[in-house]
Amino acid sequence: MPANSVQLPPLSLYIHIPWCVQKCPYCDFNSHALKGEVPHQEYVDHLLADLDADLPLASGRAISTIFIGGGTPSLLSAEAMQALLDGVRTRIHVEDDAEITMEANPGTVEADRFSGYQRAGVNRISIGVQSFSAEKLTRLGRIHGPDEAKRAAHLATGLGLRSFNLDLMHGLPDQSLEEALDDLRQAIALNPPHLSWYQLTIEPNTLFSSRPPVLPDDDALWNIFEQGHELLSAAGYQQYETSAYAKPGYQCQHNLNYWRFGDYLGIGCGAHGKLTFADGRILRTAKTKHPRGFMRGDYRDKLHEVEAHDRPFEFFMNRFRLLEAAPRAEFAQYTGLDESVIRAPLDEALAKGYLQETPEYWQITEHGKLFLNSLLELFLPEE
Repeated sequence: MPANSVQLPPLSLYIHIPWCVQKCPYCDFNSHALKGEVPHQEYVDHLLADLDADLPLASGRAISTIFIGGGTPSLLSAEAMQALLDGVRTRIHVEDDAEITMEANPGTVEADRFSGYQRAGVNRISIGVQSFSAEKLTRLGRIHGPDEAKRAAHLATGLGLRSFNLDLMHGLPDQSLEEALDDLRQAIALNPPHLSWYQLTIEPNTLFSSRPPVLPDDDALWNIFEQGHELLSAAGYQQYETSAYAKPGYQCQHNLNYWRFGDYLGIGCGAHGKLTFADGRILRTAKTKHPRGFMRGDYRDKLHEVEAHDRPFEFFMNRFRLLEAAPRAEFAQYTGLDESVIRAPLDEALAKGYLQETPEYWQITEHGKLFLNSLLELFLPEE
């Protein structure tokens, strides 16, 4: 089934900074404990050269959001961040009102550096708090304490940024319902416009997978989620994605673009990209993971075309994580496929009560949210 021409979705830019002070035992991201000093300017030069190599894939389009992730991007000096974002802006048009997010750890959030990041163009920070319990932070291998997390949030408030996010985890080792809710109450008290609240999962190839801690059981996790969700809703936060809550108007635009099957360039160690072309091709890119190889100038590790039979699953895998209704027209626009190719799995999803369908939209139901994996499996290509 050949793909027709497609409508180009919005284009974002993801930039990966790979270093951390130390590796957390639950982390399966491409991050590397720092040995010595961050090669600030040298890495920025490589990031911009990597972007230069990818520019032909952008087809002259403008960037609507930027996300600088890691690792710990706040290990990069404010001067290096300025050089990086200036370099991006000279190479590709960044929209005037673009959301530019940077991840930061509370221990690396110094006030003077942050105003420097803000001058460079960063207008949203995502602070990796994880918990306000000193004991839980130690168990998670975090190098900051609860007071530093609060200081970072107050600092973000005082800077007058467009927005900031607190990252919080639940389902931590030996965590009680009351401890989980206490974390949430302390986060809510800091009044962030956005809260990411996600469950700790044990990922392969992490320290926790080789020595698993005791985590709350399914019933305890369900109670934490239900009561936590009520707390957040009562405080004016709306859930808009599986683990993301925001005050009205403060959803993360960058992540929304991912989940809506938008396009993004990915530069830096291990960064992934997805690019759509007017002729209907959709390409995915992956960059060299290890800083050593990347900083030899071997930027692109993989490039592959997304075949027509893989597109329905890839489209819905992201789209159905969002609680908003999915416009039916976007399936054809962004995949280049006719809706008839997914009629059978759609009918099955409707029959099972996972979805509701109107002439304009598909809406995931409460039942569908509970059985998200079963819903998504319906769209997997047949072997």
